[in-house]
Amino acid sequence: MRDLKNSEAPINTTTIDKNRIDAPTENIYEAISIISKRATQINSDIKKELLEKLDEFATYNDSLEEIFENKEQIEVSKFYEKLPKPHALAIQEWLENKIYYRNTQDEEIEN
Repeated sequence: MRDLKNSEAPINTTTIDKNRIDAPTENIYEAISIISKRATQINSDIKKELLEKLDEFATYNDSLEEIFENKEQIEVSKFYEKLPKPHALAIQEWLENKIYYRNTQDEEIEN
């Protein structure tokens, strides 16, 4: 996965010019659909990565009597909580033309 720490995606909500969003497709709904699908991919990647890191701290015993607070585990969780949200990352990628997409309807018309 790419370096999320160095992403220029905003952490807080920001206003983005609609014309910048729909410029590549000339259709705001198509652009939002593409961004949404990318945000879902990013969210899955982040979740997988987080679960892998947290799994390193897992203790496999049958006793639920003791719960240990692991400082490293807390730091990992805090890091992921402070990241920009997946939709913000996807929008940033879209604005930087880093998302590949194609319109399959156009391909059907050409054939």
